Amino acid sequence: MKVKYDREVDVIYVALSDEAVFESDEEKKGIILDYAADGRIVGIEILNASEQVGNPAKMEYEFS
Repeated sequence: MKVKYDREVDVIYVALSDEAVFESDEEKKGIILDYAADGRIVGIEILNASEQVGNPAKMEYEFS
């Protein structure tokens, strides 16, 4: 999994797979899900990230 925040366009992208995006759908305003050809989610894009999360440049990871 890869997470990228682009400050210039204020977008967070979470790549769940290296698989190619076949189709994208904006499920809710500003939240775009990317799908593989078989329907699995391969990425999540959050538009206007600074409005959606507290500090998009700060990231925390949790493993259990």
